[in-house]
Amino acid sequence: MPDKGTTKKLTKVEGGTTSSTAPEIRPFVATAESKARARNLRIFAIISWVVAIGLEVGAILLLRQVPIKIIWLIVLIVADLVFAVIGSMLWKKSNRLDPASEKDKLKFFIQNQLGAIIGILAFLPLVILIFTNKNMNGKQKGLVGAVAVVALLIAGITGVDFNPPSQEEYAAQTARVESLAGSNSVFWTKSGTRYHLYSDCYHINTSKTEEIFNGTVAQARELKNITQLCSTCEDRMIKEKGLPAETPAEVPEKIN
Repeated sequence: MPDKGTTKKLTKVEGGTTSSTAPEIRPFVATAESKARARNLRIFAIISWVVAIGLEVGAILLLRQVPIKIIWLIVLIVADLVFAVIGSMLWKKSNRLDPASEKDKLKFFIQNQLGAIIGILAFLPLVILIFTNKNMNGKQKGLVGAVAVVALLIAGITGVDFNPPSQEEYAAQTARVESLAGSNSVFWTKSGTRYHLYSDCYHINTSKTEEIFNGTVAQARELKNITQLCSTCEDRMIKEKGLPAETPAEVPEKIN
């Protein structure tokens, strides 16, 4: 809990669970609320991707017209990109709420990288048809093709999850926090990149007026995509409690 001297507002994130019992490595299971939110986000992501594919189809049909309306073609490509990116962002957020297990490698890859796959599908056929189109001259192909290629790259890169969440990762991180603090309770800020065991940690309890949030390890990942424990808090807790520097909780492979 915060020091009595701090003037910062502490917000408790609802919906999480904590435990004061002896920590153990146990499989992570998303809460019913998190699963419901993830499901809704995935529905909106799929709708957004369907719109993106529809815009791609519209652009392909436009390529068959003579003369080709270049401005409208570019507008469709840009709109396609917007919906493809929105879908990817929503999908990645849903995966943080309800992560896949690493045990099924194929499912894990597809679920976490589906945004990149859809991003490529939303532009690659169009790019090929643009550069093989016989109704455009070289200058037109260069302009429209460049826009489409850039859109393809943006959609593909935006869709990639470079640090995909997993049930095993959540379980290991939660077990580590519980082994140190005795409960699944951490602190973080909106602009922070790590979660903390102490609300008065000097990395977050500074002269700034930024709000401090309190919740579970999973909630820190769900809400702000924070994936790492503050090493300062970790060292402080180890010294204060005389704990070993490492615990079995740090080894995801041991989770059953």
